Amino acid sequence: MNRLLLTALALGFAAWIGRADATTAPTAETLAEAARADLRAALDELSALRQQIEAERLPLAQKLAELEQRVLDERAALQRAQREEANQMVLLGVLRSEVQGHSNEVRALESLFGEYRRTLETRLPIAELARYREALREAAAAAEAPDLAPADKLARQLQFVATTLQRLEAAVGGDRFPGQALSPAGVVVKGIFLQFGPGSYFLSEDGAVQGVVEQRLNSPEPNVAELPPAHRAALRDLIAKGSGQLPVDPTVGNALRLQATRDPLAVHIAKGGPVMVPILALGAVALLIFTVKWLQVRRVRVATSTDLRAILAALEAGHRDVAERRARAIPGPVGEMLVGAVQHHREPKEYIEEVMYEKMLATRPRLERLVPFLALAAAAAPLLGLLGTVTGMINTFNMITVFGTGDPKTLAGGISEALITTEFGLIVAIPSLLLHAILSRKVKGVLASMEQTATAFINGLPDTPAGTAPPVNPLPSHA
Repeated sequence: MNRLLLTALALGFAAWIGRADATTAPTAETLAEAARADLRAALDELSALRQQIEAERLPLAQKLAELEQRVLDERAALQRAQREEANQMVLLGVLRSEVQGHSNEVRALESLFGEYRRTLETRLPIAELARYREALREAAAAAEAPDLAPADKLARQLQFVATTLQRLEAAVGGDRFPGQALSPAGVVVKGIFLQFGPGSYFLSEDGAVQGVVEQRLNSPEPNVAELPPAHRAALRDLIAKGSGQLPVDPTVGNALRLQATRDPLAVHIAKGGPVMVPILALGAVALLIFTVKWLQVRRVRVATSTDLRAILAALEAGHRDVAERRARAIPGPVGEMLVGAVQHHREPKEYIEEVMYEKMLATRPRLERLVPFLALAAAAAPLLGLLGTVTGMINTFNMITVFGTGDPKTLAGGISEALITTEFGLIVAIPSLLLHAILSRKVKGVLASMEQTATAFINGLPDTPAGTAPPVNPLPSHA
């Protein structure tokens, strides 16, 4: 307001100066009047200006108050927005943690689903593998699809789990379903499978092929192993009608597979190769020698104490013919020894002892003849088996050089020859060693019995009569 007043005075003074230039020499009154007029005009203008200011001040004050209130409202809203943002950031952190946790759970579930699918695929019976092959393929494709959402992946995996649960429900009490399998002759036939627990059974449409289902190496289809004839009718009625007696294999097919690996004796021997010929020949000769020698030794009769008393009593009574006849009644080398002793009973005892010892010396080679061959067979058979092992391993390495180690069937011939020859070498050697020990002990028993008989005969003879000439060039005693 002071500025406006000063402005009005300045304008009045300027107007007065301008009028003073127009006139000649203004007077003091003129100047005072002009000043008063200018003052009044300035005051009027100032009053008008004040009124205008008063008129405009209130709306401006109201507008200023409104703007200040608006600023306060906006500031409060900003504070609320900042607090809401802080809360939202906290909630966002929580949500991120939950999302991370759910992502980890999803990955864990995908891993569990994958492990479950792979485990089921490896443990699923071969009879059911073709039935669930498509479901397994879809589950694997869903798990590996890069453009599939996690929710869709889990949905498909859950659908696969639901399918497997339906399989378990259907398997309660046994489940029958159509399919195809390889017959024992290697022909693909269609029929009906019966899945009962871990056991799988098959019956062809014409009923000609039936048995336990098993999985064989390098065979994509289930193979049928026929059951014994006593169980075929029960299995056929069970699969065809759905009820009946079930032939259960506690080994889950392992017994049949083991039975299938057992070859007939002729085939087993043939797998041993050419070395089997001398091994078997050696065993046959050893068995023949033992049989012959055992019968020979068994026929040797041992003189009893009754026989000796009868012979000695006849000699003491002077009945040499009776004593010789009783000695000849004992067959074998013991009788021959006693006959020679009776024929020289009047000779000195030293001479009779030499005669009997000579008979024993002649008997020993006959009894021990061919017995060492058994020991030879026991020693040579393992060596022949080792020879077959070496040749078999050489053939195996030759096969590996040509065909590699991919197909085990190419190596089976050499390995069979390597092991079978060792097996039969020991089969021949061990009995041969035992038979040699038995036969040797029997021969030694016969010779010991002859020595005992000779000693008893010498001790039972009466003294040599006086005047009897001593034997010429007597041999040393070996009794």
